Amino acid sequence: MDDAIKIYGLCLERLKHQIKNAGNRVKAETYFCPDQVLLESYNTGELQDIIDILELYDLEERTFDSLKVKLEDLAYTISVLINQTLTFGFNEDGHLGLYLSMRDRSFSPSALAVTHSA
Repeated sequence: MDDAIKIYGLCLERLKHQIKNAGNRVKAETYFCPDQVLLESYNTGELQDIIDILELYDLEERTFDSLKVKLEDLAYTISVLINQTLTFGFNEDGHLGLYLSMRDRSFSPSALAVTHSA
């Protein structure tokens, strides 16, 4: 089972829906195009809360450095699965969020369409 993909507390269908909504919000904005759009805010910056919310119970070291590595791996895995670039980051209040990268995107409807795999 070492080859299994772990997505922990993230739901692919929910993320696809949020990406579609984010694309609609960006398309509606005529004067500003952000580099990234917040998809989910976890409303905490506490290490144990983040581990619990995202179900990262296999995190070997309970430190922010090891959490950062785990979140980078998780964001990469989800990005590959949904064919979009996602990142985790902390907002100005210190709360963790999941962000959709809008860099290098064309704003045609097809560019903002969610990729569904059969």
